[in-house]
Amino acid sequence: MLQVYNTLMALRLVVVDDAPFIHEILRHLFSEAGILIVGEAFDGDEAVRVVLKTQPDVVLMDIVMPRKSGLEAAKEILKKLPDTRIIACSTVNNESMVMRVLEAGCVDFITKPFSGQELIQLVKNSSARLQPKASAP
Repeated sequence: MLQVYNTLMALRLVVVDDAPFIHEILRHLFSEAGILIVGEAFDGDEAVRVVLKTQPDVVLMDIVMPRKSGLEAAKEILKKLPDTRIIACSTVNNESMVMRVLEAGCVDFITKPFSGQELIQLVKNSSARLQPKASAP
């Protein structure tokens, strides 16, 4: 019974990256940290569909991907689900990239390669900033 409760209360995450090996690594990493991956996508178009369907707490979004960039996908997602916390990631780390990510509405940015602990902490901190949704009167 306690395990079911933990699953229901777990932080819900969608992983978006065009590299399958990244998905493998992150599945293991987040599972051990008690973070529930509720969806995965390999390009920006798929990211939008998966996030709209699963409505996660946090999205870890690669920026450079086929079909639609992570920035384009983030903007589209945030138009429809403005409370979604999107963490952008990329191998490119310069001031221009960080500014574009933040202007797109992402809450944070992490450079690849990153440490597992650093990423887990970033995801947890991002979800801690979630505002409780107002209940209807």
